[in-house]
Amino acid sequence: MSTLMAAVRVRFAPSPTGTLHVGGARTALYNYLVARQHKDGVFVLRIEDTDTARSTRESEESMLADLRFLGLDWDEGPDKPGAVGPYRQSERIDVYKKVAQQLLESGDAYPCFCTEEELEAKRQAAEAAGKPPQYDRTWRDADPALVKEKMEAGEPYTVRFKVAPGRRVEIDDAVRGTVGWDADATVGDFILLRSSGMPVYNFCVAVDDALMGITTVIRAEEHLTNTLRQCLILEALKYPAPKYAHCSLILGEDRSKLSKRHGATSVDQFRAQGFLPDAMLNYLALLGWNDGTEQEVFSRQELIDRFSLNRVVKSPSVFDMAKLRWVNGQHLRALPDENLVPLVGACLEEEGMVKVGAEGAAFVSYATQVAKGSMELVNDAATIVGDVLTYPLEETLASGEADALVAEGLWEMAREMVSAFEANEMPRGKEEDFAALWKAWVKAVGKKMGRKGKQLFHPMRLALTGRMSGPDVGEQIRILHLAETGATKVVDLPTRIEKLREVLRKAPVEAKEPVAG
Repeated sequence: MSTLMAAVRVRFAPSPTGTLHVGGARTALYNYLVARQHKDGVFVLRIEDTDTARSTRESEESMLADLRFLGLDWDEGPDKPGAVGPYRQSERIDVYKKVAQQLLESGDAYPCFCTEEELEAKRQAAEAAGKPPQYDRTWRDADPALVKEKMEAGEPYTVRFKVAPGRRVEIDDAVRGTVGWDADATVGDFILLRSSGMPVYNFCVAVDDALMGITTVIRAEEHLTNTLRQCLILEALKYPAPKYAHCSLILGEDRSKLSKRHGATSVDQFRAQGFLPDAMLNYLALLGWNDGTEQEVFSRQELIDRFSLNRVVKSPSVFDMAKLRWVNGQHLRALPDENLVPLVGACLEEEGMVKVGAEGAAFVSYATQVAKGSMELVNDAATIVGDVLTYPLEETLASGEADALVAEGLWEMAREMVSAFEANEMPRGKEEDFAALWKAWVKAVGKKMGRKGKQLFHPMRLALTGRMSGPDVGEQIRILHLAETGATKVVDLPTRIEKLREVLRKAPVEAKEPVAG
């Protein structure tokens, strides 16, 4: 047996029995970062699909799509053949059988002809005696002639690994420090091949890590108990054990293991919600690692440059959705316009809010700039822009939110807005120098009415947008103009002024009298 060795060879080895969850994505990321830190580092993708009852090709394709979305490109895998393939365990059964035969011939393994009924009786007897339910080694030192006779008769048997009495295994884990086991007491003589000929999980993993030349195994702490068996197999095969790094669990905010009941947990769900790949990687890296500084926002290259296994902590990490959204918002605002505008455009188009093609281009571009400061997710753009395009004035007034503004002279401001619009004094958003004109006009209104600050801006916002908060009012007026040709549905400025007139007609007497028409 030969392996292809490099300075660093790491692997991500998912079982295709579902979707790629954040724990698996973090494991893939840590492996990816270690590989990319070395000029000749190799990131191997291996599909562990020997659980034929649960593994599906659809799940595999879904996981690969999620990895591609995150930009965690691998160097060798099912779709990128290398010298040590194939990379699906289901396609390596003959390899495992060959290695099992080698261990039988070297005396490191032996055939066991115990039936399931016999093994169950042994388990029950051990439990009744208060002993661990380990195999009692019935066939370990059986008469070779009897073994030969049974094999020639075609009787089914498992292949068991022979654990030396008193054998102890220790590893220096990059995250957890020194970890050791009494192998004999902990696992006893464990199975490598079932009587059906199918290899067991730990045997496959050990053989693959050896033959694929894996130098560092980075995985979740739940795999720590598997390390003992894998180290014993590797030693028997005369391969050095790789370096190990077992990362702690990711918990929900209630400090229980992260699961579906905590909300979105799969990469595909986060993609659909509008999270950016680099933001996801940034946040996943921070779930158990920091670079020793106060920095929280990292580019992909910064993660590659700074990541180190010796900075991964032992304690579990808590998945904080609010923090993930914040990190995503930071990455969104850092995107250049040529990258962000198409994302927002696709979001608005999917929601049916924008006219496809050149008609909607100017609208999308400006709407992106307006929404950018408040967005945490790409999908937030639809909510922000949707709010700008609607005019819920009557609903806001009915809710009682605006009672204080009404008491402080909302009707006076409403009359002024109607008057300014009818006199064509109010900038409409179509002017090339609109921003300067709008600023000057607002200043003039304030001077005329003897208002400034909140007394000026808040009632003006409510009168023109129908809302108590939102983007700058001038920016919203500009969007309304662009939306006339770029959006599929908009309450334009003339319609708003007419609705404002209707509200004033229904308002108390002191609000009605100055309103013409």
